Amino acid sequence: MNLLEQYFPNLSYEQIEQYSQLNTLYKEWNSKINVISRKDIEFLYEKHIIHSLGIAKFYNFKFGTEVLDVGTGGGFPGVPLAIFFPQVRFYLIDSIGKKIKVVEEISKTLGLKNITAHHIRAQDFENKVDFVVSRAVTKMNDFVPLIYKNIRSKGINQLKNGILYLKGGNLDKELSLFPKAKQISLSNYFDSKFFKTKKIVYLSKDEIYPKKG
Repeated sequence: MNLLEQYFPNLSYEQIEQYSQLNTLYKEWNSKINVISRKDIEFLYEKHIIHSLGIAKFYNFKFGTEVLDVGTGGGFPGVPLAIFFPQVRFYLIDSIGKKIKVVEEISKTLGLKNITAHHIRAQDFENKVDFVVSRAVTKMNDFVPLIYKNIRSKGINQLKNGILYLKGGNLDKELSLFPKAKQISLSNYFDSKFFKTKKIVYLSKDEIYPKKG
C-alpha cells in the first residue's frame, strides 16, 4: 500500500481502505480460483493494481464516462480503475464465468456500485462505451475488430473515444496496421523496474481505420 500511496498521494480515506482490502480479498479468492499467477500474488499492488492504474496516470476520465474492460479476468484493470474513478461506469466482461464470479463478489464486498460484470464474449457484448480498456488479452489486430462496434463516435472527454490497452515489450510490428496508435511508456509515471517495458497503447476510434483518399 505504501507504494500505491507514493504514486497516488491524493486518494481519499475510502479509496485507501478499498485498495487495502484487495490484498486479503484476492489472496482468499486466489486460493479457490486461480485468477492471478501464484508467483505474482505477492506482488499484487505493483504488478496488478498499480499497473492497472497506469491508465489513471495517463488520463483522468470525466464524470459519466463509460468504460468497457475486455477479458478482465479477476478484475484488472477494471476493479482498481473503478475504485479510482467512482463517478465512471465500468463494464467488466470475461468469457470465463468463475472469474466473473470473483469480480462480482469483490465488487460487492467493496461496495463498488459503478461496476457491472458480465459473463460474455467480447463479440457478443453490445453496449456502447467511451473507452475500451484491457491488459494484453490478444494481439491488437485481433482485438480491435472485436470491440470496434462498442466504441461511441462522440464522447464527453477531451481525449477522443477509443482504446487504452496495457501491453509490454516492443510493439512496433504488432502496431504496424495501426500507424496512428500512440505508445505511452509507464516508466514515465512509475520508477519500478517492472514498468520499464510496460506501455499504454492509445488508439482513438477515428484513427483505427483511417479513411483513404
